[in-house]
Amino acid sequence: MIPPATSARDLLRHTLATIAYRGAKVLRGAPDSFANFRSAETTRTPVQILAHLGDLFDWALSMAKGQPAWHDSKPLPWHDETQRFFASLQEFDDYLAGVASLHASPEKLFQGPVADALHHIGQLAMLRRMAGTPIKGENYFQADISSGRVGQDQPKPKREFD
Repeated sequence: MIPPATSARDLLRHTLATIAYRGAKVLRGAPDSFANFRSAETTRTPVQILAHLGDLFDWALSMAKGQPAWHDSKPLPWHDETQRFFASLQEFDDYLAGVASLHASPEKLFQGPVADALHHIGQLAMLRRMAGTPIKGENYFQADISSGRVGQDQPKPKREFD
């Protein structure tokens, strides 16, 4: 049975939960050396990408609140940057879960910071493979993803591919 129509705000929240699920998967079990892996001289390292992800969700929240501000953060150590990513995701999700008005359209929030984050999670997955520590593919349609669950602690995959 298909549920009743979902609001754009609810769909954004589910997308954030999807980012958290996929992000947790790509970050889980990454060796410390992965943080500074470089696939080419001019590419970002995983820790730089992770810092950018935190910046994206800080930016999304600032736009949602009507006070747009962009900051290029200097990457923190890997563990701290991982915590920051999930914290910034949580803050944005908390705002979306509340009743405060959105000062940017859900469509613009999706096409900018949210879609960019999906792109960068894919980059991290590809870099894991290039660094010799690949993650398993998964049937994400079957994944246990729930709006509001945006922390690092995510359910185990239901169906991974060998």
